Amino acid sequence: MEESSQKKSPRKNPEKNQGNSGLHEYAKYTGLGVQMLVIILATVWGGIKLDKLFGLQTPVFTVILSLFGVLAAIYTAVKDFIK
Repeated sequence: MEESSQKKSPRKNPEKNQGNSGLHEYAKYTGLGVQMLVIILATVWGGIKLDKLFGLQTPVFTVILSLFGVLAAIYTAVKDFIK
């Protein structure tokens, strides 16, 4: 009897892949949300620190950097979402 020299690759279970796909999507979007949150919080924190550093009565840097942080977070999310 001749044995086949070719090895058969194990069949993948489609039910298992479907479950992993959902978990992969969950992790992907959770990471995206956390990344957006970190960007926004970092820019707000930086704005607060700059306002305190310069002794401003109105939170000019907080407002400007907050808006910049939201725009940067949206840009990053869209860029990662398109991939």
